[in-house]
Amino acid sequence: MSIPQSASGPIQSRDDLVRQLSRGCRPKADWRIGTEHEKFVYDLKTHKPVSYDGKPGIRQLLEGMQRFGWMPVREGENIIGLVGAGAQNGASLSLEPGGQFELSGAPMTSIHETCAEVNTHLDQCRVVAGEIGVGVLGFGFAPSWSLAEVPVMPKGRYDIMRRYMPKVGGYGLDMMFRTCTVQVNLDFESEADMVRKFRVGLALQPVTTALFANSPFREGRPSGFLSYRAQVWTDVDNARAGMLPWVFEDGMSFERYVDYALDVPMYFLYRDGKYIDMAGKSFRKFLAREIPEVKHIEPMLSDWADHLTTIFPEVRLKSFLEMRGTDGGQWRRICGMPALWTGLLYDSVALDACWDLVKDWTAAERQAMRDGVGKQGFKTPFRKATVHELAHRILEISTAGLKRRAALDGGGMSEDGFLNPLRELVNRGHTRAEEMLKNYYGIWGKDLTPLFTEYNFL
Repeated sequence: MSIPQSASGPIQSRDDLVRQLSRGCRPKADWRIGTEHEKFVYDLKTHKPVSYDGKPGIRQLLEGMQRFGWMPVREGENIIGLVGAGAQNGASLSLEPGGQFELSGAPMTSIHETCAEVNTHLDQCRVVAGEIGVGVLGFGFAPSWSLAEVPVMPKGRYDIMRRYMPKVGGYGLDMMFRTCTVQVNLDFESEADMVRKFRVGLALQPVTTALFANSPFREGRPSGFLSYRAQVWTDVDNARAGMLPWVFEDGMSFERYVDYALDVPMYFLYRDGKYIDMAGKSFRKFLAREIPEVKHIEPMLSDWADHLTTIFPEVRLKSFLEMRGTDGGQWRRICGMPALWTGLLYDSVALDACWDLVKDWTAAERQAMRDGVGKQGFKTPFRKATVHELAHRILEISTAGLKRRAALDGGGMSEDGFLNPLRELVNRGHTRAEEMLKNYYGIWGKDLTPLFTEYNFL
């Protein structure tokens, strides 16, 4: 989410930053599930992305959603997001750099609640989108648009990022303007619990990248990858992204993550409704008042909260853990992604089984798997097997974990039913991306026009 953060109070010392992370520790009874999903918005007539002020446009979409009780967040005269009230309290809608539309869901107690939230959101989108003439795609990478075709949204932080990204990586602008993801935010009980979940999450993230791979196209043609979004993230800004091998080292803790984050280059500060360009500068030096041009500005906890949102590893720590390795997808898969991770991490037996599976993997093996899945998907080799076998195994573990959770809906359905779309993929042995490529070379006749009808999930 890219709405300015609301943590309050000045930063007195590094200990304040550690405490802010450690406040995320919650008893198991209070654990929740937060799901975030981004979607591409496009003009139904032209199949092109829509601008902010166009007709149809993103402003129309944001204004139209307000009839459902969403309250506007403004930057100057522009609506740049919406926050929920009443039944939608705790949720928000935000605007990504290229007009991607994101729901940051409220913390839910079960996947049943998560999926109900997703369905309500899509129902609302369907009403407004139908009125203004736009569709919505769930993909990891925009299938047919060039970078030049994607409009820039009117948010100050994005201007700063757009100038900075080409200096630190080859795909930074692609990440900003042409990618979408689904991620789940999960809680931990203690520092030790955080560390174990962080390690398991990082190790298994490439497996989930393969499970959700559905971005094989770039600018209207096959890219050579099954998840081009995954390829993009290999060269965005390695100072703030990647597999974080040091998380597996002795001494991993809240303090260790704070020290890492302090040295991740900043993007901005936010004061009086305006963004101050801090791109490339050290938060550690800002905290020590060693940056002359902002020496007069008192470091605030909201600055730290904003900074944490600009760090992009495969798993991210805030007051919860974010699983970040998957392509955006259609609605059934949106529910399947949080279901998978909830089954793996929220049941102690399942978490132990995951740790037993990954604990002897080396940093080089984890990285090689991460480097391979974008192109090879399930066929990525790992030791004497492939990622396909690993995907089968983690689905087994997650299924058992969800059944032990025994979080049933009113009809007695277990949460593991949400894994069915993933089971279908694993049973067939090929990714959704490979299915689309088969259609591209077959019934679509190397034309992506049908994609905008078949994969518009409104």
